[in-house]
Amino acid sequence: MKAIKVEKSKAEEVRKLAEKIGAKDKSRLIIQDGEYVIIPIYNGYENQFKEFEIIIQDNPVFKKKRDLKSILKNEVPRDVLLDVHSFKIIGDIAMVKLGKNAEKYAELIANKIMEAFPRIKAVWQDLGREGMLRKPNVRLLAGKKSETIHKEHSCLFKLDIRKVMFSVGNQYEKLRIANLVRDGEVVVDMFAGIGYFTIPIANHSKAERIYSIEINPEAYTYLLENLKINRIRNVTPILGDSKYVCPEGVANRVVMGHLFAESFIEVAINALDEKGIIHYHESVPERIIKRPIERVMRVAKRMGKNCKILNFRKVKNYSPGVVHVVVDAEMT
Repeated sequence: MKAIKVEKSKAEEVRKLAEKIGAKDKSRLIIQDGEYVIIPIYNGYENQFKEFEIIIQDNPVFKKKRDLKSILKNEVPRDVLLDVHSFKIIGDIAMVKLGKNAEKYAELIANKIMEAFPRIKAVWQDLGREGMLRKPNVRLLAGKKSETIHKEHSCLFKLDIRKVMFSVGNQYEKLRIANLVRDGEVVVDMFAGIGYFTIPIANHSKAERIYSIEINPEAYTYLLENLKINRIRNVTPILGDSKYVCPEGVANRVVMGHLFAESFIEVAINALDEKGIIHYHESVPERIIKRPIERVMRVAKRMGKNCKILNFRKVKNYSPGVVHVVVDAEMT
């Protein structure tokens, strides 16, 4: 596990930078080692701190984590505890996903969340997503509010959890893409939502222009709001279906952040300025893990493009036996 070893006099400056760019590993504590301070960072951010010594932490000190299951341990039966499938905090709103056994304890679980996390103003049950627009299906369990502002990597995301989805499980991926964008690039974000990728790219890179396309009018409204509150000026927002409104021949990079976008691969390639990179996301069963790569290469071949796979990585688990992956593919 990587960490920065820095003199005390510069520690606060380095800490702030690490937090600003999302490099600081929040699961480990900052510790003192004589005249030095050890600041834990995620792998892949070493080049951001070239002027400092990067070390391997053999015995890191981890933060004590307050997870929901430990909070509920003595409050509900074991079979109910096992049926609490997920818990996440978005701004000052908690979202919990419950199985059938936990349903009848929903109100108790919500109240325990409110007690354990005083900053939480409401608890909602996540009942899944509906349709291509991925509209949330949710139920209020405690509190009153549904609109919140979530902060992530120094970016602000305003949203209403009844109207638009928000994933906290792909924080690293959002910043990874932003860090890949070179100065002066033109980027197309084909499924922008409320600005999941657009805003980190605008805040953490020097992209010349970002075309952000969103089909859901409610998500598009929040995209416009988030561009405003983050003071972003180099984004061209577009309301509509990417199949029909995506600009052609303009981009150095195309982000395809929707998990069911196989039919959009050709559109993404056409958006490139002769050559460039697409980032294709897909949910795929682990037994056919190479399927997303094969799909991208097949479309590229049909279009007469040379396709080089630059990276293929798991973003997160999607469901049992199914993973969310991303393919970075260069087209020439």
